[in-house]
Amino acid sequence: MGPTEDPGEATAPRVLDNRRDATRYRVLVEIAARQPAVSQEEIADVIGVTSQAVSDYVRDLVDGGFVKKRGRGRYEVTKEGVDWIITRTDALSEFVSRVSDDVLGSVDIDAAVATDTVDEGDEVGLAMRDGVLHAVPDGGSATAVVVTGGEAGEAVGVTDFDGVVEYDPGVVTVVPVPAVTEGNPPSSDIVLDRAAGADLVAVGGTEAYALATRTGVRPDVRFGSTTGVSQAALRGLDVLLLVSTDELSRHTTRLREDGVRYEVRDSLER
Repeated sequence: MGPTEDPGEATAPRVLDNRRDATRYRVLVEIAARQPAVSQEEIADVIGVTSQAVSDYVRDLVDGGFVKKRGRGRYEVTKEGVDWIITRTDALSEFVSRVSDDVLGSVDIDAAVATDTVDEGDEVGLAMRDGVLHAVPDGGSATAVVVTGGEAGEAVGVTDFDGVVEYDPGVVTVVPVPAVTEGNPPSSDIVLDRAAGADLVAVGGTEAYALATRTGVRPDVRFGSTTGVSQAALRGLDVLLLVSTDELSRHTTRLREDGVRYEVRDSLER
């Protein structure tokens, strides 16, 4: 496939058909990016071919009318050259999109944390721990096949799921914190008592954050708490939510919409 062919006839697979076609495309793109002062040595380094090879490609592109030589080391991509690049780039984009949607999109792959070393092709169990999916070599109520292996603690890819991951969704304990104009916040003892029984602590609003830090409780979630609290509970974590009263309804509405179990406790109730 020479540079003088009709650009409209090219398709992505033909651009990728052999190394020469792909290199010609890359050389022309590099010239367009560097014009008018073009260093063939730099192009050679980027593409990974010899300077002589780049020189041959450039000469072919000039002969084909896709590049015009303006002087020593000075080149300009012609309108025909630009059209040639656009045609092939569009075709490549369509090809990549098809691969992404039709090929990769049809393969359902999730990430899981390996509890021990696993290799590609291993069948593993799936378990929800600390709100994160884990790949367990010993098996479980749900199984999957490893597609990218790894050591303990590493994220691995799993597919071909079978069964259901058994775990209980968490419960959110909501403790309202009065706004600065409404009254005194809950006592530190109440906050510490609630936090001791929670897997995760979240705060919503300035008053809630101030109460947590004054009490010595480090919140796990400070921003995006409406989403974070709901997602954590749905993944099996019990959550303590300290929330300013002016943000209370926003948080409880999201919990109801997501079907999360929650209870609003009086700020004075132990």
